[in-house]
Amino acid sequence: MPHRILGLHHVTATVDRAQADLDFCMAGLGLRLVKKTVNFDNHHVFHFYYGTERGAPGTIWTTFPYAGRGVRLGVKGAGQVTATAFSVPKGSLAAWKPRLQAQGIAVDDLRPRFDDQCLQATDPSGLAMTLVETDRDRREPWAGGGVGAERAIRGLHSVDMIVRDPAATLELMTGLLGFEMVGREGSRIRLGVTDLPGAIIDVIQDANAPSALNGLGTVHHVAMAIGTGNEQVALRTELVARGFHVTEVLDRQYFTSIYFREPGGVLFEVATAGPGFAVDEPPEALGMDLKLPPWEEPNREAIEAGLPEVSYPILTGR
Repeated sequence: MPHRILGLHHVTATVDRAQADLDFCMAGLGLRLVKKTVNFDNHHVFHFYYGTERGAPGTIWTTFPYAGRGVRLGVKGAGQVTATAFSVPKGSLAAWKPRLQAQGIAVDDLRPRFDDQCLQATDPSGLAMTLVETDRDRREPWAGGGVGAERAIRGLHSVDMIVRDPAATLELMTGLLGFEMVGREGSRIRLGVTDLPGAIIDVIQDANAPSALNGLGTVHHVAMAIGTGNEQVALRTELVARGFHVTEVLDRQYFTSIYFREPGGVLFEVATAGPGFAVDEPPEALGMDLKLPPWEEPNREAIEAGLPEVSYPILTGR
């Protein structure tokens, strides 16, 4: 039976320099840094979580800044999320374009997508970030990032994922994961648990796409939200019964997660909606201090010594 995926949870990318990433996401996109922690698998690498005020599931963009750690440049291609879209209010792209260009961010106009106007920005690591205009997103924005509420990002809109043959991907997503086909334009197949921003994945068929290679400037995985740990375990059991290689349930401090590759090769995560980012610092102070899981606190001094120095950008409205 289909499992109740609630929508997108977050998207995680491998990026280059930590300071450039903070500048782009906070000063450029106007997102809130809701958590500054470390990669649990490499404690000399930050893990930044950006989102709206409380970092609600479906608003979260996360990055691993791997500069100086010997990570190669990635290759965008089949078996990967190749672009991440954010939802902005109708009519706001006219203000977004000069704002981003004034900060030296490369911006390109895109053809309308399902009748929505789009703009693509390229981050300092070469990641494609799409702003999609819509009047169908009622989520509250973060208005403390130098972007007025009338045009601020509402959260994730969707992701683009490339597969060479979508048949098995569609079978999994419209079967076990509970997505529905909500639109199609050429090789772009739009799936959603609803047709609203934050619940959409666009599967793009490209039989000739190169094989994706994870590295700097690529998306590592896309996470979908599920309501409870019990639902997560039930989904894991069913995936394993169908022959998928699925991780054990992993404690990510702010949610628990399982990971597996869908048939087209894209790395999927299913993350619980809670407990959320306020478990270790108050909502008004999110992102201010380096937070470590309790089991790493004894190693704080060594961890901090191995991280690059960063500062928060000055946020200005435009």
